[in-house]
Amino acid sequence: MKKATLLFLGLILFCLAGCNQGPSSVFESKQADSYADILVKKAVDGDTLVLGNNQRVRLIGIDTPEMHESSKLNRDAQRSGEDAATIKQLGRQAYEFTKELVEGKRVRLEFGVERFDKYKRILAYVYLTDGTFVNAEIVKQGYASLMTIPPNVKYADLFRQLYQEARENQRGLWR
Repeated sequence: MKKATLLFLGLILFCLAGCNQGPSSVFESKQADSYADILVKKAVDGDTLVLGNNQRVRLIGIDTPEMHESSKLNRDAQRSGEDAATIKQLGRQAYEFTKELVEGKRVRLEFGVERFDKYKRILAYVYLTDGTFVNAEIVKQGYASLMTIPPNVKYADLFRQLYQEARENQRGLWR
């Protein structure tokens, strides 16, 4: 009986030690593997996706105009001097671009330093299976502004360069 109890306690301690290894733990690596090849069920808007597992992903480093009534739409209208209807129309264009780019396709996620935003959405850099960097492509084609929120700043310089080129070349929303 004592041997069985000691063996059981040892097994519990072993399991607990394994669960507390941090980012390199077996659990974390299995979780990361589940985002190495996952379906994008739908684009919610220009910078938010729903995966095949129903989790929402917010694309790091970019911001697209709003399509629906919200406090952000009102703030954007005030800040830009555009009316809400114009911003919604621009938001629809950004959504259509993102939808065409990713919906129904398989992607790989690269996580930032912070894994979730305040709305519990996954924060990620997203890549199509052909290697297309989705966040960057949306900026490059002129459908997003920049939204750099530390500590998720890994590609901020790239996004800034792509944004400037899109504006200078009047691509996407900058026509």
